[in-house]
Amino acid sequence: MSWPALYTQLVGANRHATSLGKIWLSVLFIFRVMVLVVAAESVWGDEQSDFTCNTLQPGCENVCYDQFFPVSHIRLWCLQLVFVSTPTLLVAMYVAYRMYECVAKGQDEELETLKKRRLPIAGALWWTYACSLVFRLLFEAGFMYALYVVYDGFQMPRLVQCDQWPCPNLVDCFISRPTEKTIFTVFMATTSSICMVLNMAELVYLVIKAVTSHPGHRSQRSLRFTELHELKKPLG
Repeated sequence: MSWPALYTQLVGANRHATSLGKIWLSVLFIFRVMVLVVAAESVWGDEQSDFTCNTLQPGCENVCYDQFFPVSHIRLWCLQLVFVSTPTLLVAMYVAYRMYECVAKGQDEELETLKKRRLPIAGALWWTYACSLVFRLLFEAGFMYALYVVYDGFQMPRLVQCDQWPCPNLVDCFISRPTEKTIFTVFMATTSSICMVLNMAELVYLVIKAVTSHPGHRSQRSLRFTELHELKKPLG
């Protein structure tokens, strides 16, 4: 897949994001995509070829490998990154829709404003942005849970035992570089958790901002300020 093309699309959508959203995008591409492309893929490159079992029974090694590695870590992480990044494109779709409306109505000045400035996160854009954050959280949590369940935790074992057919008996199989793979697995799980925290913080920030900017809340705040000002006036 073309990671630079995805990054370009996300940067365009993230122009209308909050500061926390910009931090999330940096963590996503620097500590997840870059590490995945530069280092993790080479670590798992010999995953199947160096998976050895103490038997020469034809087919046994392949069956045991499929039992303990039903889905490759790399493919699972790539799928996770694609799913996590996709909700952000909802914002880009909304902005594109706004631009289309401006073109259809002949509002050239507003179209230029949309192209140059950051849209305020309010109204329909608030709901679009909030939904994208919720979907990000759901996808992150879902893939983290899948990784934990499929591989029975984040630690790679040195030795696994298999008795699947056509293995003649209980066979010992050995995983290549288990410590290095454990380090990368824990690192990717940690960065995924950091992204979840950032998404949660951004969602809370949006909710608080929406509540505090509500007209009723503003009028109550103005009333309290007026009352306080009246109390400070000298008597007589």
